[in-house]
Amino acid sequence: MSGPILLFGAAGQVGRELTALAQARGVKLRGVTRDIADITATDAVAAAVADAKPCLIVNAAAYTAVDRAEKEPDLAHAVNAVGAENIARAAAGAKVPLVHLSTDYVFDGTKTGPYIETDPLAPLGVYGRSKAEGEELVRKACPNAIILRTAWVYGPYGANFLKTMLRLAASQERLRVVADQHGNPTATADIAEAILTVASALTATPTLTTLTDGITATTNTTAVTTGGTFHVAGTGVTTWHGFAAAIVDHQARWTHKRPPVDAIATADYPTPARRPANSALDSTLFARTFGFRAKPWPERMRETIDILLGGPAARGTPEGAP
Repeated sequence: MSGPILLFGAAGQVGRELTALAQARGVKLRGVTRDIADITATDAVAAAVADAKPCLIVNAAAYTAVDRAEKEPDLAHAVNAVGAENIARAAAGAKVPLVHLSTDYVFDGTKTGPYIETDPLAPLGVYGRSKAEGEELVRKACPNAIILRTAWVYGPYGANFLKTMLRLAASQERLRVVADQHGNPTATADIAEAILTVASALTATPTLTTLTDGITATTNTTAVTTGGTFHVAGTGVTTWHGFAAAIVDHQARWTHKRPPVDAIATADYPTPARRPANSALDSTLFARTFGFRAKPWPERMRETIDILLGGPAARGTPEGAP
């Protein structure tokens, strides 16, 4: 790598995780937040790219308020579609590789079994539609972009389902969680690792050959791709109820408090935005192409809880663990 990785969305869950991992690995990275460059503004994005002179651009910026998006479709579209296109155009103009993050919510959830990259998109709500449109605009503006779809994101930073369950487990006598939606809980640690793996592949060689979507070439045993859509999600499939029950069970080793977690149906917990009943993602293509697969979600979940509840000094074993 010559210039730094330029990261849009540096203040988000994935952005903060990627920043920390890059620093730990000695990888040059420049983070950009909305205060520095609003991605909905073409000139601001172009200026950030020109100033950084990056070796790679990562777009982890997104409007992710799934329910609120139903009332703010213009804002969701501006960030997830127009903003994504602005970054893709800037990357193409600077001839810099781009990694763009997308979501499992581009699917409608009617498939039996995990979704693969070539399954048809049919988002159910405003958020999913804005992300699906963003994908299409990125492909048109920057055909060599790598689009990474992920799902059910959680980690030590920001707001997410795991941290909500920890808070509720500490304050509620009983929890009720939806048990008929299936997916892959995905740790920000695995997403950050996947992005740096792609970065290494895309910047390891001076010349990259344009390939068709999802097809790879090998240079010096390193898989290299210059365009395609890939799924990167936690290994293993569960439900929100299964995820919550596992969280509550493990946090009890720190808090000694284990409220029951009742399984309910989606119909029992209505939300403004419809969720796919099945948004499980098959990450085989990414593993085959780049040689990385996310850890099993229960393992990453336990690691994250131990960090959050035990602190940096308690990354080892909580009381009562084998």
